[in-house]
Amino acid sequence: MQVGSWYHGNGRCTFTVWAPLLEQVSVHIVAPKERFIALDRKSQGYWQTTLEDVEPGTLYFYQLNGEIDRPDPASQAQPEGVHGASAVVDHSFEWTDASWQNLPFAEMAIYELHVGTFTPEGTFEAAIARLPDLKELGVTTIELMPIAQFPGSRNWGYDGVYPYGVQMSYGGVQGLKRLVNACHEQGMAMFLDVVYNHFGPEGNYIWSFGPYFTEKYKTPWGNAINFDDAYSYGVRNYLIENALYWFQECHIDGLRLDASDNFFDFGAKHFLRELAEVTEQFSQRQGRKFYLTAESDLNDPRWVRPIAAGGFGLDAQWNDDFHHAVHALVTRESFGYYGDYGRPEHLAKGYAKNFVYTWDYSELRQRHHGSDPSDCPSSKFVVFCQNHDQVGNRLKGDRLSHLVSFEAQKLAAASVLLSASVPLLFMGEEYGETSPFLYFVSHNDPDLVAAVRKGRKEEFAAFHAEGEADDPQSEETFERSKLNWNLHQQGQHQMLWRFYQALLKLRKQVPALANLDRHTLEALVSEEDHLIKLRRWCGNSQVLCLLNFNTQEVETTLTLPPGLWKKLLDSTDTLWGGSGSELPEMIPTQRGIVSQQILKLQPQSVVIYEQG
Repeated sequence: MQVGSWYHGNGRCTFTVWAPLLEQVSVHIVAPKERFIALDRKSQGYWQTTLEDVEPGTLYFYQLNGEIDRPDPASQAQPEGVHGASAVVDHSFEWTDASWQNLPFAEMAIYELHVGTFTPEGTFEAAIARLPDLKELGVTTIELMPIAQFPGSRNWGYDGVYPYGVQMSYGGVQGLKRLVNACHEQGMAMFLDVVYNHFGPEGNYIWSFGPYFTEKYKTPWGNAINFDDAYSYGVRNYLIENALYWFQECHIDGLRLDASDNFFDFGAKHFLRELAEVTEQFSQRQGRKFYLTAESDLNDPRWVRPIAAGGFGLDAQWNDDFHHAVHALVTRESFGYYGDYGRPEHLAKGYAKNFVYTWDYSELRQRHHGSDPSDCPSSKFVVFCQNHDQVGNRLKGDRLSHLVSFEAQKLAAASVLLSASVPLLFMGEEYGETSPFLYFVSHNDPDLVAAVRKGRKEEFAAFHAEGEADDPQSEETFERSKLNWNLHQQGQHQMLWRFYQALLKLRKQVPALANLDRHTLEALVSEEDHLIKLRRWCGNSQVLCLLNFNTQEVETTLTLPPGLWKKLLDSTDTLWGGSGSELPEMIPTQRGIVSQQILKLQPQSVVIYEQG
């Protein structure tokens, strides 16, 4: 059942809501002319009516049991905020992307951004002007942090309470469509982060309509979403229809499922599997692929295994393990979950296996963790050295540019972009943004604001962070988190931008790097030297990547197969802001003979050689 208000044109609109335990539901139209119309009870707890003389922009509530007014749980617009009336939306739009076919996932380079801080204006419209820059960088896919309607005008988006509604301060659904259409015109895909594991605390009226939550399981946000208890069929349909809404009405190419490890479902068909099946059926009907990626820290390959092999059939999952391995190596941090990482062998295993913990003992968890994903293509894992969580959940919103040297920033970038997985960049990292990315909200309830402040303080204490966090409710906190786009054309910031650009270009042009196959990859480690030798190949193409995480110069001996080895990139070149490379441009070897070569690698550097 398609829930929400759907405008058919010529003043006709159908209203459908799921409320299985209520005795009476009416639509209360409050503007332009007030009136009450009772909905007809349908099967399985749905209520519906089709009305005439209802135009786009009409404001309405649902009146429940003749007593209380509540906004539509599937509201597509909340022009008066999360507590106000819902609005009827006309989805007419002049799309120009009829020839768009989406991109193969393995060829994607994803760029995660927060609409409100990506530009000074903080709107979809303003973001369009930056798309040519991102395309020039080598980005192929934009991923928006959640845009579902949230309280006030500033929020990360994970406090959304209307999964179908597009944040009005960003430009609403029409603004979103213009951004998606512009992406497709640039040949870029658009992903959207969606939150199906909880609702925000302010403006959360969905409990009034039915058993959307269950007390059987608890999440960090309270009672879990009801995926497998009584009446769960209506909850599952509500969220599946939401995914189809983004695909069908807004031409979104893929969804990122936030914290999917908090989808508690012990039924015979897990919600993720059902969502994957429906998405695949929709893809077949549309004649192009729509993607589902998931966030999960369980290190469980079931998320991306085919349904026929007992998995959920998702297209990819974020790989926090890889991030932690890179971060701990370049920062030398060992607090919190970084205590489980910090050795080159961790990152080497991340290259070879994707997961670092594959049923290995974790000191942090005091138990064994993870499972071996070797039967899953490495292209089903998304890797990164920064993202909104790993930056924004630090006390001061520290980016790597605040924590490590310029050379280490380049090394971290190369660690990600030389992997055999799909890379993700967090907005601004490509030029070493100096603004922090802080946690911010704009709640209206003083008690809730106080609770948020207290909760953040307790989180940082648990992570052994010292100092005072910026006030999440302050508008200044939000303003400080905005990007300084002028930096990307200045000094070392420009050099770093070009370094990212060069690496993304190599990923695309060099067959050995474009081939995302862990079986054509070898990662050797020198723990004492803090050095990783990463070799990748595809057909006649072969590259050798040396990543020196040591803060001192390292001398290493290479064993090279026959051929002329040509240097493709060296982070110590002055072109990239280095002190100047002393490594040979060419390393010749004798025909038919494996030879050895001694190289001196500068601290925190990376060099790539390709066999000719």
